[in-house]
Amino acid sequence: MLTSAVTSFLTAERAEQQDKTPQDSRRLRIFSGTSNPTLASEIANYLGVPAGPKVCKHFADGELYIQIQESIRGCDVFLVQPTCAPVNDNLMELLIMVDACRRASARQITAVIPYYGYARADRKTAGRESITAKLVANLLVKSGVDRVLAMDLHSAQIQGYFDIPCDHIYGSPVLVDYLATRSLGEIVVVSPDVGGVARARAFAKQMNDAPLAIIDKRRYEHNVAESLTVIGNVKNKTAILIDDMIDTASTICQGARLLRKQGAARVIACATHAVFSPPAIERLSEVGLFEEVLVTNSIPIRSERDFPQLQVLSVANMLGEAIWRIHEESSVSSMFR
Repeated sequence: MLTSAVTSFLTAERAEQQDKTPQDSRRLRIFSGTSNPTLASEIANYLGVPAGPKVCKHFADGELYIQIQESIRGCDVFLVQPTCAPVNDNLMELLIMVDACRRASARQITAVIPYYGYARADRKTAGRESITAKLVANLLVKSGVDRVLAMDLHSAQIQGYFDIPCDHIYGSPVLVDYLATRSLGEIVVVSPDVGGVARARAFAKQMNDAPLAIIDKRRYEHNVAESLTVIGNVKNKTAILIDDMIDTASTICQGARLLRKQGAARVIACATHAVFSPPAIERLSEVGLFEEVLVTNSIPIRSERDFPQLQVLSVANMLGEAIWRIHEESSVSSMFR
C-alpha cells in the first residue's frame, strides 16, 4: 500500500490550526472569481473561513465591474481564479479584483491560480513570437499582486517570470492517493513525450519508485502530434500516462494506442488540468482505450463534458493548506517532502 501523500501534511499542523483563536485568522480573506467558484468554496470550507462577498457584473458594453463588499484593510487577501477558458475574460477579471483589493488597502494580495493560462507560450519557438506567459506575469505584478500561488505550471521556468514570490505546488499527491486505492498490479509510469520525463520521474518516485517508460513523439503543428515508439517495457503492465494537462487529447490518446500495441494490459491517463478542448471528450471516451482518465478540479468540468472513464479529484485541501501556510508564514514546500 502506498503512503498517503495528502494526509501526511494535514495532521500535526492541521491540529495546531484547530487551536487557533479567531484573532489568528480574522485577517485571512478568501474571494472567488467566477471561473471556478465551487473550488473556491471548497477551499474556504477547508480553512473555516467564509468566502468574502463581492459584486461582479457586466455593463451593457461588456465592461466588467467588481466591488469588494467588506472591509479588507490590513488583511491577507487570497483571490481564487484559474485563468481557464474564456482565458482573456478570466484573466481580466482577476486583474480587476486585484486592483479593487489594492485600492481597499489589503495588506497582502495573493493570486491563487490553480490553472495558469498562456503557460505554453513560455518561450520563442520561431521569430516574432510573443512570450505570453511572461507578459501575463508582468500584468499580474503591475496590477498589485504581492504573491502568486500556482499549481502544476506547464514549465518550471515560469516561476522565474514573476518579480514577486511564487509558490508552486503539485496535484500529483491527490492522483497518487487515488491510485493507491486501486488494484493496479505491476505498473509502469509513462511520459507522453521527452519533455515530460522529469514530471513522470517524480511521479514514479511517489509510486514506490515504479519503472519509467517514455514515448518518443514528433510534433509537426500546434495540437497535432505523432507518437512513434515506446522506450521501456510496458508489456502486461498497467501503464500510467502522466501529463500536466489534457487539451485536445491528441498526444495522450496516440500514446495510449501505442502502449496498447506494445502489450500494455491497462492504460490510465493522469493529468492535473482538464482543459478538454474539442474533440478531447470524443477521443478520451473511446471504448477500450483508457480504463480511467484521472484529472483534478483545477478547471471546472461542466456536466456535458463528463464521460464514463472520467474521475475528477479535488485539490481544494491542498490549496487550502498552502494558503494557510502562506498566511502563517510557514513552509509550503515541506508539504511535498
